Amino acid sequence: MLEQSPLVNKLYLLEKFEGKGGWTFARIPEILQNKNSPFGWVRVWGTIDDFKIKGYNLQPMGNGNLFLPVKAEIRKKISKKAGDFVRIILYRDITTVEIPEELVLCLSDDPNAYEKFKQLAEAEQKIFIDWIYSAKKVETKVRRITTTINKVLRGQKLRFKPDG
Repeated sequence: MLEQSPLVNKLYLLEKFEGKGGWTFARIPEILQNKNSPFGWVRVWGTIDDFKIKGYNLQPMGNGNLFLPVKAEIRKKISKKAGDFVRIILYRDITTVEIPEELVLCLSDDPNAYEKFKQLAEAEQKIFIDWIYSAKKVETKVRRITTTINKVLRGQKLRFKPDG
């Protein structure tokens, strides 16, 4: 793997969104939104006070800035809470999306579906894959694969709705 320079390497203040269930996060204003990914996400890996993270998306704040959500599990391990400073080192995640073989086989039943899926941006492929494989029941996973094939053939993106 090529040596990368970090996107950021400095201390950040942990903040908390107001209201019940508000996320704890660090604002990362130095990194700009990715106009080629859903919602402007920027996929990163790195450390928060030496706690390793990977496959994280920096989220948009709605004002053009991005933030890094810091889960309770991480805060507990590094003994930090909102109001504390943490050292964050982030690198751009340049790993490629791997299409699960099961999905490749299903998409290959219609060669057009497989070719169209491969032509999607990696971020869009990942959205479909994560959605399919987040299903808890086999029936739900099968339904999601079918929905994915139909959407890909029609050139549609995944729009979330509570369908299970």
